[in-house]
Amino acid sequence: MAGFRKAKGEQAALKIGLYGLSGSGKTFTSLLLAEGLAKLTKKRVAVVDTERGTDFYCKEIPERKLHPQAFDFDALYTKSITEVLEAVKGLNPDEYSVIVIDSITHIWEAAKNAYSGKLTKVGTIPITQWGKIKKPYKDLLNFLLSSPMHILFCGRQGDEWRMDEETEELQKVGTKMKAEGETPYEPHILLHMEVTRDKAGTGIIMAFAEKDRTGILAGQTIQWPTFDNIVKPLLSALGGKQAVIKDDEETSQEDAEVLMEQEKIRIDTSTKTINKFMARLDLCETKEAVGTLAKEITPEIKKQLTTMDSAALREKWIETQDRVKKGK
Repeated sequence: MAGFRKAKGEQAALKIGLYGLSGSGKTFTSLLLAEGLAKLTKKRVAVVDTERGTDFYCKEIPERKLHPQAFDFDALYTKSITEVLEAVKGLNPDEYSVIVIDSITHIWEAAKNAYSGKLTKVGTIPITQWGKIKKPYKDLLNFLLSSPMHILFCGRQGDEWRMDEETEELQKVGTKMKAEGETPYEPHILLHMEVTRDKAGTGIIMAFAEKDRTGILAGQTIQWPTFDNIVKPLLSALGGKQAVIKDDEETSQEDAEVLMEQEKIRIDTSTKTINKFMARLDLCETKEAVGTLAKEITPEIKKQLTTMDSAALREKWIETQDRVKKGK
């Protein structure tokens, strides 16, 4: 294992999550941010569109007050998690610099809907099957988080509930992104999108930075979020290298190999230790010799033994005591 080293900033690409109610500006804002990043890198934008939400944004519409020009991007129209995973893995970072997933909620639903096994008596998925269901979704998130490309993913808003200990009733305690439970923890920046109204009744798109690992936008509420007031302030925090996050399967395999090797060493050590003391017990002829040897079996020595070997050594010690007493 590598061990500790001096910490390095190895994040070359932004990973931003946006969530909110229908009409809160998620798709429009994500395209604004993606467009700015694409111009900065002089590369293309790839959009995974699960609900044809970008159809009007790829057209020039003069009547559109904000950004009447057409957004320029390449799109994949699907809700299939396997198709999305294959497609994004096939993107060339030399050609593309931004991936937009709109929406991650549909991708998570697709992962769940792919389950075709038996359900419980109440019609739910068995707990034992969730690991298998989550795997392609986690593989997708792991790829996106490790990618040298900037990632923007949009999610629908859901309610967060908690059981009240006194009333034993569920109470709404806030909002969350509708996706697999760990998803909101994954991006560097998490924006909660809302539309508020001014005195004239005009809608204003607002982005509240619920989470910001850079600390630059943390806690801020940004009116009319754009590349200039969301992304540009964050660029100084980026480095030249993108850290790669190992997936759960790879990490689990490495852990299993290390634990197996440690167990093998422990068993070998235990075998050598017990064989040594067993042989010495066979040579004991007096109570004094048995007592002296017993003192050598210290707590540290016992820690070297497996449970089975420890029990066998104790049994051998009792047998030796009986033998010495009887003078055999």
